[in-house]
Amino acid sequence: MIFQIYQILGTLIGIIAIVLSLWRFKEGKMTLGMLSFWILIWAAVIIISIYPESTNLFASITGIGRGLDFILILGLIGSYYLVFKMYTMIESMEQEITQLVRELALQRENLKENVEKSNNSLK
Repeated sequence: MIFQIYQILGTLIGIIAIVLSLWRFKEGKMTLGMLSFWILIWAAVIIISIYPESTNLFASITGIGRGLDFILILGLIGSYYLVFKMYTMIESMEQEITQLVRELALQRENLKENVEKSNNSLK
């Protein structure tokens, strides 16, 4: 079996991405669930890179015409999912930041009032 350049590149990129995912998990920057998700994704990239004709099988099972169409549709759906997930995370962070800013403003106001009271009591 002679490998094409895209097969070698796809396999190398997949292996590097798996190693980086494991490294991020080891550093505590990734949960076990996310590690599993990314290992599955990159393993699929490796398998599809080595056996590109396997996409035709998945395409015929799902009723999509060609293997490339199947990959593009899957990529588009995955991209929409990731955009939605990032949007919900950003919304959550905005709410947390708003809450923290409110609490910080209240603490500063209380501190200012306490300093003024102590200054008035010293006079």
